[in-house]
Amino acid sequence: MPSDPSFASPSPSGITLAPQIPICQSDVPLDWYSQEFKPYAEEYLALPDRTPESVLPWLDSYVQPALEHFGDSLLLLAHYYMGGEIVKLVERYGGGVSDSYVLALQARQNPEKKIIVESAVHFMAETVALLAHDDQKVYVTNPKAGCTMEMLAKDHMVLPAVDQLQERYGDDLMVIAYMNTSGRIKAIAGSTGGAVCTSSNAHKVVAWARKQNKKILFVPDQHLGRNTAWKLGMDLERLVTLPDPKSRGASWTLEEVGLEALDRAEMLLWGSSCGVHTIFSEKQIQWWQAQGWQTLVHPESRLEAVQAADGVGSTKYLWNAVLNAPKGAKIAIGTEGHFVRNARIEGAKRGVEVQHLAEIPEPGFSHAGCGCATMSRNDPPHLAGLLDLLRRGEAPNLCRVLAGDVVDEGTGFRDRLSEAERNQLTHDARLSLERMIEITEA
Repeated sequence: MPSDPSFASPSPSGITLAPQIPICQSDVPLDWYSQEFKPYAEEYLALPDRTPESVLPWLDSYVQPALEHFGDSLLLLAHYYMGGEIVKLVERYGGGVSDSYVLALQARQNPEKKIIVESAVHFMAETVALLAHDDQKVYVTNPKAGCTMEMLAKDHMVLPAVDQLQERYGDDLMVIAYMNTSGRIKAIAGSTGGAVCTSSNAHKVVAWARKQNKKILFVPDQHLGRNTAWKLGMDLERLVTLPDPKSRGASWTLEEVGLEALDRAEMLLWGSSCGVHTIFSEKQIQWWQAQGWQTLVHPESRLEAVQAADGVGSTKYLWNAVLNAPKGAKIAIGTEGHFVRNARIEGAKRGVEVQHLAEIPEPGFSHAGCGCATMSRNDPPHLAGLLDLLRRGEAPNLCRVLAGDVVDEGTGFRDRLSEAERNQLTHDARLSLERMIEITEA
């Protein structure tokens, strides 16, 4: 892998903290926090308001000592989908904000950073850990921050399907794992000669996989898989969507799916999806286009929305589209709600109007532009608390992320592999990640 590729560095988001503007979108009850974070939550909830004038001095009292203590060895990261409070604050304290592809490479690209704290969902922090050097430690501010799509593609669901498919197709089966999967699924991809992909490079990875003349199992997002096939000009009749894991889990057989269809298929799609992105429709897009707006959607949306939109791309693509739009542009974006709210604020500074694609003020539309609820479990008390506890040498063990960790998003129970199991998983998962990087940069 290149030692210092430009693609691996988060570019400035452009987000700024304006006086008197609320930087926190919601609060949660005190009993929602684990014991270690309750003291910080109590202080935070007692602040008079959520403006920079109140939040920043409080946050500075914990973050600045940690920054001084760790110096250049500390790296803060956040994903674009985080609520505005975390995106703005992480960047304010010298951290990086980007999409999942760029974030995944940060430990590898910054060997001098020994303590890496990520405000995002667990699988993103685990991917950083998979590529980290041995002397780097990765933490997630809230280990119960998960991903609904990833929850529907746990290893206990996917492995039985892979076992059945390998029994029928042997080495002809290749698994392509979307970044929104655990390390255990990425390891399955690596062991079958497959690769990881992101929304920004899925077309490159699937195009590479097709050249290997393999039967592809695309896990977990059926919509990204279908949209990628359409983008590549694949025969959509040769796609087979596997049973919905919400209702069937792993309790189905190949015979139920249909052996003839499976044998003919070029790519099999795991039946999971992202609830945030499946609300977008062709009807919504046509409404905005009729009003003279440009429409942009994330490729986790349904095929009908992708085909109708004016542009399709990853969170980085969507963010840059707003930052680079000419004054007077009007953009309706179909993606996570926190992201769109941040984009609306930044667009307004540039004379660019931004609206959420699903928020149409007319009867017959849902008016629902939801955010990623699990991503937003990372909030200011968790950021302040973890950094302060790290400085004091008292960081919660559950916040430390190792390859292969699986955390129950409801209870916080963690299943951690033995060292031997973790070493094998890291080897296989790294193979799939390194293949992705090689394919993308080629």
